[in-house]
Amino acid sequence: MTNAGIHGQCVTVVVGAFALLVAPMADRAAAQDRPGLAVDFAAGWVGFADDGIVSEGLIGGAARRYLSPRISVGPEVAYIGGDNHSHLMVTGNVTCDLLPTNGPRRVTPFVVVGGGLFQTREHFVSGTFTSREGAFTGGGGVRALVGDRVTIGIDARVGWELHVRVNGLVGLELGR
Repeated sequence: MTNAGIHGQCVTVVVGAFALLVAPMADRAAAQDRPGLAVDFAAGWVGFADDGIVSEGLIGGAARRYLSPRISVGPEVAYIGGDNHSHLMVTGNVTCDLLPTNGPRRVTPFVVVGGGLFQTREHFVSGTFTSREGAFTGGGGVRALVGDRVTIGIDARVGWELHVRVNGLVGLELGR
């Protein structure tokens, strides 16, 4: 037998073995249901880069609709309050769960990126000044299922207007 013939038989054996190993996994992948709609409520800390770090509080909420078992999209609204000013950030987010959310797993690490609008409202004696610019955030965190549909978690992000954000999450899975 020639080297080409032996090479061809080896390729056939490897491809066949791979197909036998992957075939059962295909059924499992097809059976995975994507999670339903989820909403999160957040509260935390935001640090803006200025002449040092300016610390402010954050409250907000987000919704996630799963496009696949691990990828979800949805809006997020965050309000950041400061002395004589406030910020409103509205973004569209893409979240990737790093581990499957269905099955027996109770803890899910994730990464999230978002883009949208950042509005600042300054209050002066002479009046109010409002500015708007583009916004983005990126980071990650972890959330844990603590009941049938309730999750708690924490995430940290960096974004523009330049800031660092750390917040806690309480979530509700509306459809499963």
